[in-house]
Amino acid sequence: MDIIRRSGIDPRIVEYLTDAPTAATILRLSSMLGMPVAGLLRRGESEFKDTTSLPALNDDAALAAWLGQHPRVMQRPIVVDEDSATAVIGRPPENVQELLDK
Repeated sequence: MDIIRRSGIDPRIVEYLTDAPTAATILRLSSMLGMPVAGLLRRGESEFKDTTSLPALNDDAALAAWLGQHPRVMQRPIVVDEDSATAVIGRPPENVQELLDK
């Protein structure tokens, strides 16, 4: 957040646990990030490890729907530049600077 604010941008923050993204939003983020939906998974989370309902990792549509129901398992933060239709996962924070430099 500091990197974004120092660049003069007032970011819009989405509280993903109270306002979970839809499957369509997750698919769009996946596209903007240039990775399959499986790349958005936090595989170390117990909710991921303990699930019995996880769809096939190569089924982006089904996995996006599942992530919409289990947002805690999604990588975060995801920083989006709507103007360029690109995004980065903000870990490490230097990824955010790369997006701002584009």
